[in-house]
Amino acid sequence: MESKLGLSADTIERCRSIAKEIVNPVQNYIQRHTTDSVERATLRLLGADLINDNGVPVPNIIVSQLSDKIQYGVAQYYINGLLKLNCEPDELNRKIAGGLDLTELDMVDKKYINEKGQELVETFSQRVKLHRSFRKEKIEKASDAQPSPLLYVIVATGNIYEDVKQAQAAAEQGADIIAVIRTTAQSLLDYVPYGPTTEGFGGTYATQENFRIMRKALDETGEKTGRYIRLVNYASGLCMPEIAAMGALERLDMMLNDSMYGILFRDINMYRTFVDQHFSRMINSFADIVINTGEDNYLTTSDAYEKAYTVTASQLINESFAHESGMPEKLMGLGHAFEMNPNIKNGFLFELAQAQMAREIFPEAPLKYMPPTKYMTGDIFKGYAMNTLFNFIAKATNQGILLLGMLTEAIHTPFMQDRFLAIANAKYVMNNMGDLLSDMEFKTDGIMQKRAQEVLGQTESFLQEINEKGLFDAVERKMFADISRPKNGGKGLQGVYEKAASYWNPIEEYLNGELGIQKGMM
Repeated sequence: MESKLGLSADTIERCRSIAKEIVNPVQNYIQRHTTDSVERATLRLLGADLINDNGVPVPNIIVSQLSDKIQYGVAQYYINGLLKLNCEPDELNRKIAGGLDLTELDMVDKKYINEKGQELVETFSQRVKLHRSFRKEKIEKASDAQPSPLLYVIVATGNIYEDVKQAQAAAEQGADIIAVIRTTAQSLLDYVPYGPTTEGFGGTYATQENFRIMRKALDETGEKTGRYIRLVNYASGLCMPEIAAMGALERLDMMLNDSMYGILFRDINMYRTFVDQHFSRMINSFADIVINTGEDNYLTTSDAYEKAYTVTASQLINESFAHESGMPEKLMGLGHAFEMNPNIKNGFLFELAQAQMAREIFPEAPLKYMPPTKYMTGDIFKGYAMNTLFNFIAKATNQGILLLGMLTEAIHTPFMQDRFLAIANAKYVMNNMGDLLSDMEFKTDGIMQKRAQEVLGQTESFLQEINEKGLFDAVERKMFADISRPKNGGKGLQGVYEKAASYWNPIEEYLNGELGIQKGMM
């Protein structure tokens, strides 16, 4: 792509190289460790499910039973239970929920455990491959296979059945993507709730049954409208890998998946969530699920003009982490946002330069562009104008995923008419602008070129500073979002384990092979 902003290809390449250097020591740590949630996700992909009478999920029960044996990988103990009791996963799950302790069973020959493990992995693999094929076929047959950008709206009633009504209405009005906002603070739960839910605050619980209900509803609407409607949820928090696993099993299409968000804004321990992120992204890569990263959140606590370079730097680091998990660029929905103070003179030009810069640095990524939220007020008319400018930039810079702004953003959960007006606004702008990007040139040494080049230079310097300190220390020193988190603090550190030399995880082995991930233990 020829740079409309006059960006230096050499500078961009140096930034990528530094980002990789930043990621390498973190990746070495990741490869040597596992977590409670990685092991629970593995169990779910092998068939573990259900809850006991106290509502405790079977994967949590197993991990609790095994305690420090987790360092060897819990899969072998679950598979041993299937072999010793000569049963299928559904029956073993019921027995565990009823009180069976897997640690009390003698171990069979490892040869048989390996063979059974391969059988269970194949069951998981075939289910996900069928989902991938189904999605691809439906998108290719759709009346508008790949509109650009994809129009993304949220539902957040707290009741999955009410969410379905609002989601289907939005899809019929023209939304391409439906995100079911997760109930407040679910990211801090170290277990996944079970079954359909009708009570949530600020959103709806992420459960496998809720995924299944919404997936079925959107497929029905897709058939009715001749389109494929994409479904989004949150693979983040203390159960990041488990929710990615459930998303893969139920054919979700996108997942918010970024460890930095959990570290900075939910105080989840950084060691825990970097390990979790890697495994969850492997699952997403295999399932052909587009991830959404959370750089837009930095601008809620940092100034969007002064700290724009932190967003670009984080995008480059996120890209490098995603590559380590075998993820192609087409699945990297790197995040950014239209969040400058509307009172800044030429703020629109600065926003346009930032969005175009992201497009030029990440030409293959389906960038996720977030609407104005920080400066939205009860003035819905000004809000509508801000959202129109935001939509203009999204189309002008060819963003891939457009989360539509709402009239009542930051006031309350959007009403159905808010979504209708947001979709109508976006469609009007997209249609009337059409091919503007191909006709548009940026003035040489003009405001936008100078701004983008300045931010890129700041990004390189910032990355160098992070590399000197190390990513863990950089987070501790408030270098992202003006928030400090201690390396050994936060939630979930007690659920991190160094792998034993004989650690075995058949899902991880399979995904490493399928995704071409090279492991180098250091």
